[in-house]
Amino acid sequence: MKYTWLFFVAGAVLSWGAYVVTIDHGRTSLAEGLPRTHMAVAAMRAFLFIGLAYFVLAVIVPGLYLAMNKPPSGQDPGFNMKGSVLSTIAGILGAAGALCIVFAVGSARRSGGAQAALYVAPLVFAFAPIVNVIISMMWDRPEKAPSPMFFIGLLMAAAGAALVLIYKPAEAPHKPPAQGFPVVQQQRV
Repeated sequence: MKYTWLFFVAGAVLSWGAYVVTIDHGRTSLAEGLPRTHMAVAAMRAFLFIGLAYFVLAVIVPGLYLAMNKPPSGQDPGFNMKGSVLSTIAGILGAAGALCIVFAVGSARRSGGAQAALYVAPLVFAFAPIVNVIISMMWDRPEKAPSPMFFIGLLMAAAGAALVLIYKPAEAPHKPPAQGFPVVQQQRV
């Protein structure tokens, strides 16, 4: 189909749209019972499971796919150094971004509560595409200078992020947060 790629775009939008809030709730759940001085431990525990998921989806699945879809003998150039290095760098950048999000939601939650953690996703997902376009233009130089509408679009993307942050819905009222996460007492049997 001509537009099959749009289904994959929708999959990425839905996956990444749920990514930050899921990380935040996972990290928060893993922090239960830990003293506030060890919140980075909860972040690393969350990142460990993120890495496990990356391993399954980025190593096991492609390994099985490649094993089941071998090109005819003599038609497969195999791996080359440039593609392998660039792909590894891309993986490092993706994992670094995930690690930064884990720490961003934890730090935002500590300094400003759950409400502050809501700022992470709009900032990341509004400005990452802008950075992507700039890097893409540096890497693959366009034939001619961008239209002024391009720069208006960049400003609108930044303004859109600002509007989302300023007018985001208020969190449902709840009791004031405790001075740290509760310590769970284990019963001895």
